[in-house]
Amino acid sequence: MTQDNDFEKYLEKMLSDSISSLNPSKEAKDKARKLSPTYFADLKEKLLIEYEGKQLKDIMECKTSTNSCGEYLKITTKEKINFNIEDNNFKNQINNNLKLLPKIGLKTEEKLKNKGYTTIESLKKHDRYSDIALKFTNDLEDMSYLELINLLDNNKYSKKCRDNILKSISLKEPEDFKFMDIETKGLSNVPIILIGVAEIKGSKIISSQYFLRNYTEEANIIEAYLSHLDEDSVHVTFNGKTFDVPFIKNRCSYNRIKADLNLPHLDLMYFAKNLWGDKLPNCQLQTIEKELFQIERHEDVPGQYIPGYYDTYIEKNNIGPVVPIIEHNCQDIISLASFLDKMYREVN
Repeated sequence: MTQDNDFEKYLEKMLSDSISSLNPSKEAKDKARKLSPTYFADLKEKLLIEYEGKQLKDIMECKTSTNSCGEYLKITTKEKINFNIEDNNFKNQINNNLKLLPKIGLKTEEKLKNKGYTTIESLKKHDRYSDIALKFTNDLEDMSYLELINLLDNNKYSKKCRDNILKSISLKEPEDFKFMDIETKGLSNVPIILIGVAEIKGSKIISSQYFLRNYTEEANIIEAYLSHLDEDSVHVTFNGKTFDVPFIKNRCSYNRIKADLNLPHLDLMYFAKNLWGDKLPNCQLQTIEKELFQIERHEDVPGQYIPGYYDTYIEKNNIGPVVPIIEHNCQDIISLASFLDKMYREVN
């Protein structure tokens, strides 16, 4: 009888979470309201009234600068962060992964280790694998970080060894990570309206956002973003491998900007699915924020409404509609740093 009662309560809750049920819960009503076009039309009107006559410099730390392309606006935010990538002797961990060598799989690795060949270094004395072990150790010394993570990513056992890519970040300095996200006017062949990049500086994370005040400034804000990158930089994104970085490359080409964006890239969406996919309702960025970091966003604007909000900003010359877009972007890049820190601690 108790089990029947428990099931009925569970069923009642599940049904109440649906807006189509006879008695939807308050949470279901709020969720449905915030997914409706009417809600976001009303929110835009509210923002227009709230920020009438104001400029971004009135509510955010802004600075106007000039680069080779022209003038641009930079918005800066600083927060404290506990970002601690402790040394994990990663090179030694690689030495223990025999599967990184050609022709060695799970079963072969097990057999070799049972015979005492527990490291790649020890395989230099093996009759069959000595040459490839020697070549691998020699190549490893000269590998760039990009070549190393490509090696780990391209290994056919990478799904079983994917944690190694996260572990490898101990080889980099915290300031090398460029936590990046863009907002655009659409999905392809349209301008970037905002580029955000966050960097670790000691105990703080500093976000730099470059906002497109008008369509003539796109090259300017792209050039400003590129100034953060050097040969040691590592892109850290959420779905940035398939969207953000290719999009920037396309807009660089459109604006005739020469840029080398073939940097090491940690797309945390894939690692999130691997680590937390069975623990969360889904692996969307905001779900991870809410479930694992207790971050609840308010008056957040989904991507499909951003182009319309930006159009209103241009038409009305009113910053109201773009304020939540800038805040959304800033939270995204700061969250990425927290995600990477937590992921690193979990795999180690």
